[in-house]
Parts: sequence; C-alpha cells; structure tokens
Amino acid sequence: MPSPFPRLARRAIPLLFATLSCQVTMASTFVYVSNAADGTVSTYQLDAANGALTPGAVAKAGPNVMPLAVSPDRSRLYAAVRSQPYRVQTFSIAPGDGHLTQVSESPAADSYAYISLDQTGHYLFGVSYDNDIMTVTQVDKDKVADAPLHTFKTAQNAHSVRIDKDNRTLLVANLGGERVLQYHFDARNGAVTPYTPGHLAAPPGLGPRHMAFAPDNRFVYVLDELHDKVISYALDAKSGQLSQVAVASSLPADYGLKPGAPRGPSRVSTPAMQPHADNSQDIWAADIHVTPDGNYLYTSERTSSVLSAFKVDKAHGTLSLVGTFATEKQPRGFAISADSRHLVCTGEKSTQLSVFNIDPATGGLSLNGRYPTGNGANWVEIVTL
Repeated sequence: MPSPFPRLARRAIPLLFATLSCQVTMASTFVYVSNAADGTVSTYQLDAANGALTPGAVAKAGPNVMPLAVSPDRSRLYAAVRSQPYRVQTFSIAPGDGHLTQVSESPAADSYAYISLDQTGHYLFGVSYDNDIMTVTQVDKDKVADAPLHTFKTAQNAHSVRIDKDNRTLLVANLGGERVLQYHFDARNGAVTPYTPGHLAAPPGLGPRHMAFAPDNRFVYVLDELHDKVISYALDAKSGQLSQVAVASSLPADYGLKPGAPRGPSRVSTPAMQPHADNSQDIWAADIHVTPDGNYLYTSERTSSVLSAFKVDKAHGTLSLVGTFATEKQPRGFAISADSRHLVCTGEKSTQLSVFNIDPATGGLSLNGRYPTGNGANWVEIVTL
C-alpha cells in the first residue's frame, strides 16, 4: 500500500523530530552560589537527567557577598555585597555555559539582607536587617540605579521582600517586629502604597524571616526563624491582602532545641525575644522554598543542620510534615530546580554543597552527590535557560 504521506513530507518528518528533539535537549540549568567569606560566586551546571553538577568558573564579587536575585528573563544575576562600601553588582549570564560577567556595580542604600525583583525586572527591592528599611530602585537591564526611587521605614529587622506573581502585592517580613508588611505596587512607575491595614501581626513570639509564594499565587508561606514554624497565609485575588490560614512546625518536638531570639544588637522590647547569652541550642531557621509544581515545601534550620519537607494541600494552603533530612552544616540557603526534581543546599560552615533528589511521590530527599564550593557559602539560585 502506498504511504499516505507525500514523499517530501516523509523526508521532512525525521527532520522535524530531530529539530524538536534538539530544542528539548538544548535547555541548560546552572546553579549559582555566593561564598561570603571568599567574596565570590561559584557556577555549576546541573544535569537535569541525573542531578550531577559540573563546576564552572568562579566570579569575583566582594567580601561578604550574600543575597542573589535573577532577572525574570534569566539573563542577569544580581548580587548584594554587605561589606562597605555596600553595593549591588550586575552579572550577565552566558546562555551557553552560564558564565558570569560583571557588567556594572552600583551603590546600595544599606547592607541588604535580601534582594528581589519585580516581575518586569525594572525594579529591585532590598531590605536592611540592621537599619529597618525597604528600598525600591530602578533597574536598567545592565545596571541598578545609584540611588533608590523610594525608601520606607519598616518594623525591626526587615529580613526579606517579595512581590507576588501578579506584580501587585509587595510583602516585607519583619523578624523583630513580628509582622509582615503589605504594600500595593504599581509597576508603571514603581510607586509603593501601604495597604489598609498595612501589616499582619505574626502569632506571638514568631519572627517572620523568608517567604515563598505558591505557584498559583493563592497562598504565601512565611518562615519563622525563632521556632522554625511556617505560617500559611491566603492571598486575596481582589484586594491583594493576606489572611492567616494555619501554622505548621518544621521540627519534631524531640529535637531538643529551644526557641531562638533575633541575632545581633537587640532593639526588640519583647522580653521573650531578647538575645540569649548562649544561643548554641537556639532554633535558627533560615530559608524556605516551594517546588515549582506546588506539591512540596522545604525549610532549612541552621543549628541542627537539617532540611524539613512538607506536603502541600494546594486547595487549602495547609502543610503536613513529611520529615527532616540532614544536610550541610549551618544551611543558610538552598534552591529547587525548575522541574521540581532536585534541591541544592549549601552550608555556611561547610566547603561542600549537597544535591538531593526529590521523591515525586513523597517529597522525601535522598542525597545525590556533594561538591566543593567556597567558604561561607550562603545563597543559591538555579537558572534554566
């Protein structure tokens, strides 16, 4: 029987499949780690198939380089240097090998504990833990402006700032202030206006540190540093404001740690939140991320050097603890790959990083491999191009 396809079409089909296959396999994933003690940013390539890392070039940044942020188009990496003079550096990301090239350096308004960008990539947000401010600064693709467009006074110990996926609701977590500030953001001109009310009080004694949005933008998860709890908030699609849903603990009761207190000079009046003379057994939670598929949430705790995994109830925003998993010593930062298959974690007191496989059925973590990194490794970003 003759083929139902014309001869030219039959010749074109293999070429079409080869082209599509090439396009699928050409995606590359890169991992960036800031090494505060070395003043560098390390580059790795992640093999999405097996989770293996291949070390790449190491870029010079500056002493105490810490927070990193990636532009929405994934062409630029921004790094905040927390040694004086405070500054924000802009690096281009090479599509082929992920190589970083510094293209500019700009003064920073303060020592930024956290930086992030709006969904257009035209504005950079920063917060100062020491001086309680949040700034909004315009961004050219290759340069952050030398001075902020807006500066806002926050409650004590502003620790992170994030914008929702609609680019409308801007949140600031205040550890010592025991609250989350909520603002309306206008991407047309960078204007920031407090909502009414302008903040939500955290449950008593909890210190909001880092935040993560659910992929569908319906919920926000706020990590409490002092008890290692996760506060789930519902995000109202119309008003842009938050309402508390639930609180979940990241650590089983038998871990034996005690509630922590804000680190550094105390400016908090609450007696229970005064720094402890001996904080060696204090709870000291650090980072939080949701898998891109929305199925699982992870947190890190530095005193016990563990990662905690939660199953996410996508309909209600509640969390169920899956378990805890040992990782690098004093894990400050980690990140999850875009395919939700791998988690990369660093430790400030380790010169190696860990790559974990994420079990899609349970959310459990299994160690895939460990790789050398710099000193004081503290922040991780994963970029797929």
